Amino acid sequence: MLDGLPVTPYERMTDNMLLAIDVGNTNIAIGVYRGKALIGNWRMTTIQNRTSDETGMFLVSILGHAGILPTDITDVIVCSVVPPVMHSMTNAIKKYIRKNPIMVEPGVKTGINIKYENPREVGSDKIVNAVGAVRRYGTPVIIVDFGTATTFCAVNKKQDYLGGIICPGIKISAEALYDKASKLPRIEIVKPKHIIGRTAITSMQSGIFYGFVGQVDYIVGRMKEEMAEDNIKVVATGGLAKLIASESRTIDEVDPLLTMEGLLTIYEMNKPVSP
Repeated sequence: MLDGLPVTPYERMTDNMLLAIDVGNTNIAIGVYRGKALIGNWRMTTIQNRTSDETGMFLVSILGHAGILPTDITDVIVCSVVPPVMHSMTNAIKKYIRKNPIMVEPGVKTGINIKYENPREVGSDKIVNAVGAVRRYGTPVIIVDFGTATTFCAVNKKQDYLGGIICPGIKISAEALYDKASKLPRIEIVKPKHIIGRTAITSMQSGIFYGFVGQVDYIVGRMKEEMAEDNIKVVATGGLAKLIASESRTIDEVDPLLTMEGLLTIYEMNKPVSP
């Protein structure tokens, strides 16, 4: 669907369509590209015991809502940090979309040189984000992903993935306060009007919001010192990226579709060659 209009049969005949899926710990992000244009994107909750039929019917349903048939899909690419989900996800794609998905895993071309001591330890989502950031913003670049965990990744001018930092995520931290401190309530994560809170809720909101702003700015500052390169771009992605970036001094760009861009780029490097 483009601009709210369903895909026409003529468009189906002339354009390749890629189904891109990012399986995260909290959510599964789904996007469809027609050529290089992202024509639809959706999210579903990550549930480890969901069956392949449930997953497949969900995929067919959201595609159908956008006027896209399973037969319109040319290829599928998947990255995942949740191994228990992948059996049902892979079977769902094969059964309902009738494609063998390209998996972002060791051996797949990415254009990124991974300098981790054990490259297999790097989550595929981090590599996909790095690929997307390099494509859109060039190098050197630091990627901050506000997901279940807050992660920081560094890519130098040579497109070397140097490594990064993994911290507890914002929502995990807020839930930990609620779970472990009996008198503290569950809160909405927002930017408070004042840094000094005058209620339990505003005090917690201030601690979470400004605490993570400070964390981001400090860590990014230290990463830049260690990278020792000029003009390092800092790109943020993930659900709360825009909120934290509103106060951060170091975040240059907020890109909620960075992972989708990375998946498209990796697909273009690895897509099957037509006979």
